[in-house]
Amino acid sequence: MTLLGLLDREPSYGYDLKRDYDTYFGKGKPLPFGQVYSTLGRLARDGKVAAGPSEPGDGPDRKRYAITPLGRQEVEAWLAEPAAAEPFLQTVLFTKVVLALMLGRDAQRFLDVQRATHMRRMRELSEIKRDGALVDALLADHALFHLEADLRWIDVTTARLGALAETVRRA
Repeated sequence: MTLLGLLDREPSYGYDLKRDYDTYFGKGKPLPFGQVYSTLGRLARDGKVAAGPSEPGDGPDRKRYAITPLGRQEVEAWLAEPAAAEPFLQTVLFTKVVLALMLGRDAQRFLDVQRATHMRRMRELSEIKRDGALVDALLADHALFHLEADLRWIDVTTARLGALAETVRRA
């Protein structure tokens, strides 16, 4: 949907879509070129984008992609739809704590290591906020708020670890 939304701005080559995606949405996880072109292929197959004729370039021939009315309708519907309220009741952190208790492993050690990992990442994100552009700062804020929630959960779980261990043993 992100690539389709980028095409709603203006027709673009795959390279330009990747660049724009990476600039605004791919911090820390750039979009692979193969994924760009496979997604464009599926969007074209489904009638949501149209590929222009091949044009010569510095490298291999390239095509400019444009959104179709069907694609534009899909972007409008997607933008109007609220994102799913996360997180879900199943998380990796919770799963690891419960499995550690079930297997007789040190769940407290896991929580301590996880807390240290979160704190390290929060320092990195704070550096990005301090030195980055507005887009980077807002993305860092989003991640920081999630990490802060995880840290609160880690504290509550640490306080209740004995009771959770007892519940797991009885089950």
